[in-house]
Amino acid sequence: MSLAQRLTVTQPMRVFWITWFGQLISILGSGLTAFGVGAKVFLDTRSTTQFALLSFFAFAPMVVLAPLAGTLIDRWDRRRAMLLADMGNGLSTLIIFAMVLADSRGLFKLQAWHFYLPVSFGACFGAFRWPAFFATVTLLVPKQHLGRANAMAEVASGASQILSPIIAGALIDSVGLVGVLSVDVCSFTIAIITLLMVRFPRPPVSAEGQQGKGSILAEMKQGWSFISSRKGLVALLGFTVVAVLCMDLVVLLITPLVLAFTDISTLGIIASVAGVGALLGAVGMGVWGGPKNQLHGILGFQIISGLVLFMAAPSPSVPLVATAAALYLFTMPPMVASSQSIWQRKIPADLQGRAAAVKRMVTLCMSPFASLIAGPLADDLFEPAMAPGGALASSMGRLLGVGPGRGIAVIFIVLGLMTLTNVAFAWTNPRLRNLDRELPDALPDGGATPETAAAPPPTAPTAGASAS
Repeated sequence: MSLAQRLTVTQPMRVFWITWFGQLISILGSGLTAFGVGAKVFLDTRSTTQFALLSFFAFAPMVVLAPLAGTLIDRWDRRRAMLLADMGNGLSTLIIFAMVLADSRGLFKLQAWHFYLPVSFGACFGAFRWPAFFATVTLLVPKQHLGRANAMAEVASGASQILSPIIAGALIDSVGLVGVLSVDVCSFTIAIITLLMVRFPRPPVSAEGQQGKGSILAEMKQGWSFISSRKGLVALLGFTVVAVLCMDLVVLLITPLVLAFTDISTLGIIASVAGVGALLGAVGMGVWGGPKNQLHGILGFQIISGLVLFMAAPSPSVPLVATAAALYLFTMPPMVASSQSIWQRKIPADLQGRAAAVKRMVTLCMSPFASLIAGPLADDLFEPAMAPGGALASSMGRLLGVGPGRGIAVIFIVLGLMTLTNVAFAWTNPRLRNLDRELPDALPDGGATPETAAAPPPTAPTAGASAS
C-alpha cells in the first residue's frame, strides 16, 4: 500500500497536504537564505565563532518566546498563527535583501554582525510556525498515522537539505546572494497563499485544557505542569535535550570541518548528499510508519547516529564525510517523527500548543547554547590542540592527522560517545522505558471529522483578550 493510500485523502487530509506543500516551499526558500548567508559570513570572517553566532541569533528569540507562543496558539486559530509566522519571516528576508543590495551598490559596508538583528526578528515570528503546525496535525490525521504524517514534515526538511545548497550555489555564482534572497521571498508568498486556501479544525475541549483556562501566565505555567507531573515525559524530554545538543553541534561544525580542506561548491555537494540521506530516511519512515514501540525506534536510530559520527573523523576526505553526513541525517527523520508522535498522542489536542511550546523551549535552549560553545570549543580549544605541536598532536594527531579541521574531528568523536551514553541512560530509566504502558494516550483513535475540519475559524482574539 502506497503512502498516499495509507493517508486517505479525506477533507482534513486535503487540508494537511495543502498546508504541508506550502511549508515545503517555505522551508526550501529558508534553506537557500540560511546556506547563502551562513557561507558568506564564514568565508568573509573565517571564524567559527562568527558563523555560530548567526545560529545563536536564529534560535535565542524562539527559546524566549516559545511559552508565550504556545499559549497564544491554543487561544488563536492555528492557521492565523502560521500566517503570522510566514509573514514575519518574509519581512525578515526582505530586510536582509535590502542590506545585501545596498552593500552590492556600495551604499555601506556589510559586516557579519549586521545579519544578527534581522535574523532575530524573523526568529520571533518563527516561534509560532512549527508549534502551530504540529498541534494541528493531530486534528487532521488519524492517531495511527501520526508517524507517517510527521515523517512528511521531515521529507520537507530533507528536500531542503538536497535542493537548497544546489540552488543557492548556482544562484550565488550567477546572480549573487541577492538572487538567493529573491527566491526566498517568493517562497514565503506561496506559503501564505496555501494557508489562505484552507481552514483548520478547532481542537476538542479536554478536562486538562479547561483546568488551565485563565490568564496567559497561568496557561503558560500549565504547559510545564502537564509535562512535569508525568515522569515518563520528563525523562523523554531529558533524553531529547542531550540528543539535540549533539545534533546541533554536528550541524554547526560540519561547515568549518569541510571548508578546512575544500571549497564552498564542494560543501554544497556534501550538503546535498546529506540531504539525500535525510530525504530517504523521511520517505522510508513515511512508508513504514515506524516500529510499534516508537521508543525502540528512537533509541535504535540514535545508536546508529552515534556510531556514524566516528566515520567523519578519520581523515579530511570528501567521500567519507559526505557518506557519514548522509547516514547521520538518514537517522534523524525516524527519530524526530517517532518522538513527535509520542508527544502528540500523550497530550490533549487543546493543550498541545502550550505543552509542545514548553518542550520546544527546553530543546531549543540547546541551539543557542551549542552556538555559544561551538566557536570556543573549535577555535580556542580543540583546533589549537590538534595543530602541529599542539597538546593532542602527539596522541590523537597520530590517528586523525594534524592541521585545520582536525580539532573538529576530535569533537565529532566526543559527540559520538555522548550520543551512545545518552541512549544507555535512557534505556536504564524505567519511567521512559515503560512510557507507553504507564501513560495512556490522550487522543481518540480517529482523526478530525470532515464537519469539524470545515468549521470556520474562530474570530482572532482582540488585543485585550490576548493580554488577559
